[in-house]
Amino acid sequence: MITRWLPAAAQWVHIDWVLLVVGAWLLIGVAGVLALRRLTLVARVLFPLGGAFGLVLAGIALSAALNSPEVAVLPIGLPDLPFHFRLDSLSAFFLIVIGSVSAGISAFAAGYFRKGEGTPPGLLAFEYHLFLASMALVVLADDAYAFMVMWETMALSSFFLVTANHRIVEIQRAGYLYLLIAHIGAIGILLCFGVLQANTGDYTFASMRAQQLSPFWASLAFLLALFGFGAKAGILPLHVWLPEAHPAAPSPVSALMSGVMLKTAIYGVLRVFFDLLDTPLWWWGLLLLVVGLATALFGVVFAAVQVDMKRLLAYSSIENIGLLFAAIGLAVLFSAYGMQPMAALALTAVLYHVAGHAFFKSLLFVGTGAVLHATSERNLGKLGGLIRTMPWVAWAMLVGVLASAGLPPLAGFVSEWLLLQSFLFSPALPSAFLNMLIPVVAALIALIAALAGYTMVKFFGIIFLGQPREEKLGLARDASGWERIGMAWLVGGCVLLGLFPVQVIALIDPVTRSLIGAGMADGVAAGGWLLVPVAIERASYGPAIFLLGVAASFALAFVLVRTLYHGRLRRAAPWDCGYPWQNARMQDTAEGFGQPIRQIFEPFFRMQRELPTPFDVEPRYRVSVGDHFWHWLYLPLARAVERLAGVIGLMQQGRIAVYLLYSFATLITVLVVVKQ
Repeated sequence: MITRWLPAAAQWVHIDWVLLVVGAWLLIGVAGVLALRRLTLVARVLFPLGGAFGLVLAGIALSAALNSPEVAVLPIGLPDLPFHFRLDSLSAFFLIVIGSVSAGISAFAAGYFRKGEGTPPGLLAFEYHLFLASMALVVLADDAYAFMVMWETMALSSFFLVTANHRIVEIQRAGYLYLLIAHIGAIGILLCFGVLQANTGDYTFASMRAQQLSPFWASLAFLLALFGFGAKAGILPLHVWLPEAHPAAPSPVSALMSGVMLKTAIYGVLRVFFDLLDTPLWWWGLLLLVVGLATALFGVVFAAVQVDMKRLLAYSSIENIGLLFAAIGLAVLFSAYGMQPMAALALTAVLYHVAGHAFFKSLLFVGTGAVLHATSERNLGKLGGLIRTMPWVAWAMLVGVLASAGLPPLAGFVSEWLLLQSFLFSPALPSAFLNMLIPVVAALIALIAALAGYTMVKFFGIIFLGQPREEKLGLARDASGWERIGMAWLVGGCVLLGLFPVQVIALIDPVTRSLIGAGMADGVAAGGWLLVPVAIERASYGPAIFLLGVAASFALAFVLVRTLYHGRLRRAAPWDCGYPWQNARMQDTAEGFGQPIRQIFEPFFRMQRELPTPFDVEPRYRVSVGDHFWHWLYLPLARAVERLAGVIGLMQQGRIAVYLLYSFATLITVLVVVKQ
C-alpha cells in the first residue's frame, strides 16, 4: 500500500509507526537545542526518552518482521523526487538491532555526558538523535535519492559527534579523516546506484530489482558497492578511520558507531548483493572471502598489540567486520552454485553476528567509557586492579569480553559456531580449487577466533585484575545508576542471544527466505531446544544444556570442597622467588602481553624501536607499532593531492580579468564540443 502523510490512526500500519518514532527522535533533538546548556534536563529526560523510543522502534519492527512488505511515499524531497520508504523483513531486522541496542546506549549516555565534553549537552543530544533517526531511515529507504540523503545525514551527524571535543587537534584530524573516507565511499555507492538503474532514469529500488544487467555491469555494480559500503564498514585498506575516530569520540558515540552504524554498511551490502542485483557470480563470493579474511586477521593481530583500550576495541571491530564479509562471501558463493540451504546457513550466521556484535561491542565501549571517566586513563599500562573499586563495571565487562571471545553460552559463540558449520559441513562445490580452499578458510577463522580470545584476555586482565598501576586508581568510582541500567540492558542482550538461538533464528528466517529463497528455521525447530544447523547426527548445540552442565559442575565442586577440605585451607603469602617486595611494576604489561603476537606477525607491523644509549640518564626501551597502509597508500596519496592542489592553486591569480578569461575559454570549448 502507499501510505498518505498523516493518515487516520485506524489506518496506520507498521511503517507509519516507525516513521512516527523517527519523528519523535528528531523532536527530542530539537528539544535539546532549545535546552542547550541545561545538562540535567538533557541527561535525565531527553536521553532516557530517546532510549524509550528505541525500545518502541524495536517492538514495532519485531511485529512487522513476519509481515509482507509495507511501503510509504513522502512528498518531502525535490519536485518529482519524493522519498520512498519500504519496511520488509531485512529492514525490520536491522531496525530491531538499531532500536534495542540504542536503548541501552542512550540509558548509559544519560549518566555519562558532562558539561565538559566540548560541545553543549543540548547540541550533543540533537546530533545524537539525528544520528539515530538517519540510521533508521537508511534501512527504510527504497530509492537512491532517499538513501543517499539519509546516508550523508548519518555521516555528517556522526562526524560532529566524533569531534564533540573539537578543541583538541588530534580529534579534529580523526574527524576529518572519517568524513573524508565516508564521502569517498558515498561516491562509490552513488555510482553503484547509477549502474543499477540501467539508464532508465528511475532510481527506485523496485525499478532496480526489475533490471537484468549483463555480467559486466552487474560485476561493476558489485565492485562499486563493495568499495562504497566497505569504506563505511572498515574493510582493508579503507579501515584507517576506525582506530582514529573511535578513541576520539565520546564512549556512547563510539558504541553507537561500532555497534550500530557499521551494521548499516552490512545492510547496504546485503540489500545490493541479494536484493537489487540478479544472480550472483561465483568469483564475487571468492573476492569477499579473501577481503573478509584479510580484514579479520589484520584487525585481530593489531588489536592484540594495542595499549590504548579504545583503539584495541576499534581494531576488534575491524576483525568482526572481516568475519561478516567472509560469511557474506560464503553465502554469495553457495548462492551462485544454487546451494540455497547452505547459503541460508551462512546468511543466518551473518545476521546473528550482526545482532551479537551490536550488543557485546556496544557493551565493551560503554564499559571503557565508565573506566575512562573514573580514572581519566585510556592507556592500559596505567590501569589495573579496577575490579576492587569498580566491581559492577568489571562483571558487566566480563560478559562482553566472553561474548566477544566467542565463548558459550553467549551471543558471540552462536554466530561463529554457525559460520564454522557452514564451512565444515558444506557439500562439495563444483570446483576443485574451491573445495580445497574452504577447509583452509575454516582453519583461518579458527585462528582468528583464538587470537580474539587472546586479545580479550589481555583487555580484561590488564584493566581489572592484578594491582593498580597508579595510586589514583584507588579513588575510582563505580558506574552511576543510569550507566548501570544501560550496561545491564546490553548484558541482557548478550545473554539472551546466547541462550535462545532457536527463537532468534526463527526471526532471521524470513530475511533469508526473502533474499535467497531458503531458510533454516524449520530444521532448527525440529531439534527442539537444540540448535541443529545441518543434521543432528553431524552437529548440534544446546545452550541451556551447556549452562546447566556448567552450573552443576560448579555446584559439585563447591560441595566437594566444603565437604572434604573445609577447615584444611591455610592462607600464606605466595612464593615470590625470594623477592618479598612485590609491586605493580612486576605485573605483566600490555606491551609484554602482546609481545608474542608482535613477534609472530612482525611483517604485519611497521615497528619503530627506541633503544637506550650508554649516555641516557634514564634508559628507556620503547616499540611503536604502525600501519603499513599509512605509508604505502595514504601518505603518498596525500602528497600527490597536495602537489595537484598546488598546481591548481596557480590558476587563482586574484584578478577578475583572468577569471573572465577562464569563463570565456570554457564557453568557447563547450560551443565547439556541442557543435561537433
